Amino acid sequence: MTPTTTDVRAIPKVRHDEAMALAATEYGRFTDVLRGLDPGDWAASTVCDGWDVAAMVAHVLGAAEANASMRENAHQMRLGRRVQRELGLGHVVHGANEVQIRERRALGPEGLVERWGRAVPRALKGRRRFPPFLRPVRIPFEEPLGKRPLAYLMDIVYTRDVWMHRVDICRATGHHLELTPAHDGRMVADMVADWAHTHRHAFSLELTGPAGGTYVNGQGDAGSGDGGSDNREHSGQALPHLTIDAVEWAWTVSGRAKGTGLLEHSLPL
Repeated sequence: MTPTTTDVRAIPKVRHDEAMALAATEYGRFTDVLRGLDPGDWAASTVCDGWDVAAMVAHVLGAAEANASMRENAHQMRLGRRVQRELGLGHVVHGANEVQIRERRALGPEGLVERWGRAVPRALKGRRRFPPFLRPVRIPFEEPLGKRPLAYLMDIVYTRDVWMHRVDICRATGHHLELTPAHDGRMVADMVADWAHTHRHAFSLELTGPAGGTYVNGQGDAGSGDGGSDNREHSGQALPHLTIDAVEWAWTVSGRAKGTGLLEHSLPL
């Protein structure tokens, strides 16, 4: 059966209510991963430099606790700016990440899991009730994202971060990665739309696996190189074409693997 091809312009935006439903599901799946880890898994190295599984969980926990409390968020950002300067990090978010890990890693596996369970409902509540007047305020993100509204951070970025780190942990430990079209496929489709909007490049993209789909964008620069992959026709144009597993696509555009051609276009995750 020929897969349905979706024009990226037809991918519906993830609005606030749907974003919070996706966040709740993703938090639940991350919880399942944590509860399934073996004692030796916590020291396993991840793809993120210097982070083992315990450090990665401390980071995700720290972000959730920042979502739950404006005071905690301010604390992390204040110290994060100091750490950013001390370590010469490129963006304040990296400094905040380091603060999250430094302040939580000593909890140990049991403490991290227990505190995560307490943080999740509070994080969801904080994200749902984030002040509407602040949602349009634009803040600088890492390149190539540029300035975007706080709503993008609160609705989209935090959930993508948990999703991507769930992938990281499962790959680092060999545990099963749960994927479904309704949840992971929807999240990946939103990432594809964001990727296309950010770079405005033309492509034909076939993502395989449970989170996959077939997408096309004929509105960009169809002459951009694609590292030798074949071309497809759309609206009279020959488009760079790529077939790749959906999770592998996210893994690569996030910078976890070196990409060529279409995959040189990054999307921080």
